[in-house]
Amino acid sequence: MIKAIPKDKNTKGLLSGLKILNIEAIEIIDDFDEEAMDPRKRGPQIGKIAIIKETPDWLAINKPAFVPSLPERGKFTAISVHEWAKKQWETAILCHRIDRETSGVMLIAKNAATHRHFSIQFEKRKVKKIYHAIVNGQIQFDDLWIDLPILDEQLGKIKIDRKNGKPAQTRFNTLQLFRHFTLMECEPKTGRLHQIRVHLQSQNACIAADTLYGSSIPMLSGIKRKFQGTDSPLIQRFALHAKSLIITEPGGETIQLEANYPKDMAVMLKLLEKYNA
Repeated sequence: MIKAIPKDKNTKGLLSGLKILNIEAIEIIDDFDEEAMDPRKRGPQIGKIAIIKETPDWLAINKPAFVPSLPERGKFTAISVHEWAKKQWETAILCHRIDRETSGVMLIAKNAATHRHFSIQFEKRKVKKIYHAIVNGQIQFDDLWIDLPILDEQLGKIKIDRKNGKPAQTRFNTLQLFRHFTLMECEPKTGRLHQIRVHLQSQNACIAADTLYGSSIPMLSGIKRKFQGTDSPLIQRFALHAKSLIITEPGGETIQLEANYPKDMAVMLKLLEKYNA
């Protein structure tokens, strides 16, 4: 979904009174028939890429989970978004990155001038980024502002470090409460590696299935009363989705690009609504 925003509007209250431009047909590229038993081990296929919006100069996609933004050496993963984009458009450049297991909206420029236009906005923190996360427990955050520096010198040991860390700020708002989980809106102002995950951990609100930061894999038996039969995970990756971006196009119009939930996260939310409300 794409929502046009007048150029002179303030970002505050952006979601009211917007004109909605419907995208009736979402283009699917590289639709492979081969089924992957475990998406974390599916090898060099990228699967499905949904294009949210495409122009002659840029496009926005809904990145699937387990697809890296850039090639990852020594890892048996899907082809990266960067590699996929280069096959479609030779001069394509990623405007930003999101974690491999995170799904959601990503912006890709088709030429250097457009890349520079968008990159300046990311660098100057003029892009409004909204993520949705499913976190453990009933957590009520009302416009909670976290300003805790993050040290990210070594992958796997990223942590809050008030002395040596780099500035990192995130705003959190509770969207929906379940009995054992919470749907959380996350708005990072900076773009540190694993920032949302680390900041949530610091508030004892770990993302569901984020085993790197203190969580465990949530199981169906944990929410369904009098459960019988074979147990199964509610989700097989940390439940984080890049929901939307608000950014200014090269022509000067400010737009909102929105990515629907992928199947795994949508199914988990439906199960929570059915068994854990």
